[in-house]
Amino acid sequence: MTDPSNYVRTREKGSRDTSYPPAPEPLGAPTYDNHAHLEIEDGVGLSLDEQLERADAVGVIGVVQAGGDIESSRWSAWAAASHPRVLAAVAIHPNEAPAYAEAGRLDEAIAVIDELAAQPRVRAIGETGLDFFRTGEEGLPAQFESFEAHIALAKKHGIAMQIHDRDAHDAVLETLERAGAPDRTVFHCFSGDEAMARVAADRGYYLSFAGNVTFKNAQNLRDALAVTPRERILVETDAPFLTPTPHRGRPNAPYLIPVTVRFLAAELGVDADELAAQIAANTREVYGAFED
Repeated sequence: MTDPSNYVRTREKGSRDTSYPPAPEPLGAPTYDNHAHLEIEDGVGLSLDEQLERADAVGVIGVVQAGGDIESSRWSAWAAASHPRVLAAVAIHPNEAPAYAEAGRLDEAIAVIDELAAQPRVRAIGETGLDFFRTGEEGLPAQFESFEAHIALAKKHGIAMQIHDRDAHDAVLETLERAGAPDRTVFHCFSGDEAMARVAADRGYYLSFAGNVTFKNAQNLRDALAVTPRERILVETDAPFLTPTPHRGRPNAPYLIPVTVRFLAAELGVDADELAAQIAANTREVYGAFED
């Protein structure tokens, strides 16, 4: 097996600004990044240690590193085992499931996720779910099969689940209801509206808000935030994607979490450090202690 520590993906740069934004003012209360992809090299290509050091300097004391295929899930598990400020989520992304199925390898891939999920610092299955935006009708059976298999894995291992939901709100909610959601279910980069947020909160799910909540065209996310109980709010970067305003388009990283936290606090009319502390408590409730 290839050493997972050597794995890296490179994001296509195009003509955008690939320099990292300046560091924000540190938070007065430490908090966590619920979801990032630090195996993806972007901008100047920071190492994992450099990413974590930058984050720690502004009060972001831990990161949940998420996988989306066999290789990135192995890297995520390695990162968590190697760094006390990292926990891992492992899964086959819904957009990857059809390719594995077409190659006759979906069962094999899910078996790898099952094996990785047994590691003590792998604390979530994710990101899994449904994506009706990038996958055509022919790929949906594999997505549903994979999603339900991942739900079963989260329950088998007694760990959380991070959901990827794109243009599939009703189908995701129906699948969770039918299959039985894990005790700690998180909507990574929540993309629904106020009505969906109410349903999710009523069912005890967690909603994780990313930098796109700051975008002008994201009023649905701000409406959802307004009705989400404080004890169900998480925050994430989805780094290197979804960089918050005013740095949209540049590489995202965990050290930019304070930008989103302060925006969320302003929307809710609460103190930013108070919200950061609440989010930290919520994160530990979902994933357990990072120091274990």
